[in-house]
Amino acid sequence: MSNRQALRTTAVLTTAVSLSFGAMSAIRAQNGPAIAMDSDDIAGVVASANGPEAGVWVVAETDDLGTRFARIVVTDDTGRYLIPDLPSATYRVWVRGYGLADSAKVTAMPGATVNLQAVVAATPAIAAQAYPAAYWYSMMRLPSASEVAFLPGGLDQYMGTMKNQTCVGCHQLGQLRTRTLPEAFSHFDSSEQAWIRRVSSGQAGAQMVGTLTGQLRSIPIKYLADWTDRVAAGELPSSQPARPSGVERNIVATVRDWADPKSYLHDLISTDQRNPTLNGYGLIYGAPELSTDYFPILDPVANSSTTMKYPVRDANTPTTKSTPPTQASAYWGDEAIWDSQANAHNPMFDQDGRVWYTSRIRDSGNPAFCRAGSDQPSARLTPVDSSGRQVSVYDPKTGDVKFVDTCFSTHHLRFAEDADNTLWTSGGGPVVGWVNTKKFLETGDSAASQGWTALILDTNGNGRRDEGYAAPNQAVDPARDKQIVASFYAVMPS
Repeated sequence: MSNRQALRTTAVLTTAVSLSFGAMSAIRAQNGPAIAMDSDDIAGVVASANGPEAGVWVVAETDDLGTRFARIVVTDDTGRYLIPDLPSATYRVWVRGYGLADSAKVTAMPGATVNLQAVVAATPAIAAQAYPAAYWYSMMRLPSASEVAFLPGGLDQYMGTMKNQTCVGCHQLGQLRTRTLPEAFSHFDSSEQAWIRRVSSGQAGAQMVGTLTGQLRSIPIKYLADWTDRVAAGELPSSQPARPSGVERNIVATVRDWADPKSYLHDLISTDQRNPTLNGYGLIYGAPELSTDYFPILDPVANSSTTMKYPVRDANTPTTKSTPPTQASAYWGDEAIWDSQANAHNPMFDQDGRVWYTSRIRDSGNPAFCRAGSDQPSARLTPVDSSGRQVSVYDPKTGDVKFVDTCFSTHHLRFAEDADNTLWTSGGGPVVGWVNTKKFLETGDSAASQGWTALILDTNGNGRRDEGYAAPNQAVDPARDKQIVASFYAVMPS
């Protein structure tokens, strides 16, 4: 896979399957029962010089369909495998497994029996190429407690930031491209310099550098450099992953690429989470966030992908294209590959098959009904001057898009199970906001269909919200309630 192909959006769909499909033909493993297979399956036995290989992956991949397509299964105790229900195409079939080198790829079509020759890894280094990225990432050393004493949470906060909040939010740290340094940065005198240059690349460069060198005072740069130096010198993960066993071997994974090399998929939705039977076998809708306004759509039955150019309400809505690369990318040079006005973060199906997005529809300045002096009920209590992302809804039946001009910023969505089909949102900063979608669909009135609230602690314990509460920057007063500011990444109504 090329560097550009590695950036493509993929979807992985998994189901469980047993090796007992309708018998049109059968393959018998050595000392094992026959595999019943249909005309749209590929099946066989995997063996190496050590004999049958249990718990290894068999991959059937093709470029013949409307998306790059791969289906992956795991061998049983006797090395048998069955890749079920394959679309008509010519496939490359091969083996990957812990303790193995990737096998040669064999050309086959559905209905074929393909016995595969696995290759035992000649060295631990070859075997480690198949290890999950996390095994390689675990090699990165931790700073001492004194090095991160400037953080309020000390080493715990540092680990939380490095493991859950910063780089790993977008990058699979530990895979080949992250545990090695690009050739383009090989001329630096030290790996620390190369890492600073690396994280300065592209349109997210300023954010990456700011977090690592500002918030964390360059501590991670030292340990990232040490990590990649040790990998380059041949050091391997200290532990070896176990092969799949038990019910883990019943998983069938299907992988599709359904965007382009310059965009990424932040999120997708396939059904109403309150009613998982909605949209069965239907289109899957993606949200490409900062990267593009051409939203990817996957047809999992036809194995095809399309895009729709998603609109914004106001022509002067900002675009990510206006943020230039901080420095040139090792892969894309000085090109600003992101170009999105909508900046859609999270989609959600409603009960009727409409798709709701947290998406930007305008610039950040809020309309008058959000601000001080408005008679909008929430604005009277907590006026809000700006919001960075709002809400929109797309109707696949008509192709129409409607815009909900929220006073609060949005990030993730979640429908409540109530008569109003209330849509709760996160990312509102000082407030938590919601949309009465029933009212909005009936009236189109954004102001009347939304509400929000500040977060108020019942400090005085009287069981109600009292006005005159202490502001976030004021000291706690046991006699009155206290407003807090808490930024939520996601939301889950109970």
